[in-house]
Amino acid sequence: MFFRRHIVLACLHFSFQEDHEIFDLVSAIEASEGKGTTFYSWLNVPSTASTSEIAKAYRKLSMTMHPDKNPGNKKVAERFARLGVVSAILRNPASRKSYDFFYKNGVPKWRGTGYYYSRFRPGLGTVLTFLIVLSSGVQYLIQHSNYKRDLKRIEAVVREARLAAWGPKMIPIEGQRKVKVNLGGRQRYDEDGNSIGGKTIDMVVSGDAVHILDPDGDMHPVDSSTAVPPTIRQTWFIVHVLSVYSWSLNKVKGIPTEVQPTDDHEYDDGYDSTATGSEQAGSGTVTPQEDVGGNRKPATKAGGKRRKAVRKR
Repeated sequence: MFFRRHIVLACLHFSFQEDHEIFDLVSAIEASEGKGTTFYSWLNVPSTASTSEIAKAYRKLSMTMHPDKNPGNKKVAERFARLGVVSAILRNPASRKSYDFFYKNGVPKWRGTGYYYSRFRPGLGTVLTFLIVLSSGVQYLIQHSNYKRDLKRIEAVVREARLAAWGPKMIPIEGQRKVKVNLGGRQRYDEDGNSIGGKTIDMVVSGDAVHILDPDGDMHPVDSSTAVPPTIRQTWFIVHVLSVYSWSLNKVKGIPTEVQPTDDHEYDDGYDSTATGSEQAGSGTVTPQEDVGGNRKPATKAGGKRRKAVRKR
């Protein structure tokens, strides 16, 4: 059973190779002899011609394009070699049967992955380029999906805030109104024992504008600009290239590279005297404190570890 299957696969492989040879030959003949030229029309014989008639036509045509009669003519030499292959295919019953199938039904436009891979076998650089483009494209699509999801979530939060501030009739009110908006999650209870359906945040509705209210009183607008839109620049390969470029540039200029920028923002000495820990997204720091002498203390991360400051030169 195993050997029979192996023989069948070998025969199929040989058949595919033969078909691929016919495909190449058909394309080459149409390119050199004119579109629509077939093996039979080139030999000037009907498709029902016998083997002897094909051999006779081949000898007649080959005499006119023999390399000895056309010295130094590379194109004629290629045509002569091609003519020999055509004659060999048509004089072989199995090969002729394969060609006659495509002669009657036409050569397929899509010739199979095996054909294209064998003719245009990609190198390592091509494969890497394809993988980079593919993975970056997938990452961009994920970014786009997350962006759409964030927009829907922002729209829902804004609607809930306005509903809490304006009431069921959704009639805008003048001035500001502080409301609590439920973000979902498991049920909780407030200080008075009232049931709260999940996690809530403090928000302020001022006209049509909706803001998130921080514990320190700062307000942050919530609208479509809050969501981060997808960009090619944020895909992993572009981020890596820009990071390496920035690192190389800083190395040449002699700029310390202890803390590398990951975005377009400029880095200062590591502190912002006006921002709280919640405003410094992703930093993991709290607001810098000042001691009695007026000197600034290094900001600390959650957990008590000190963050090293980078001085300007």
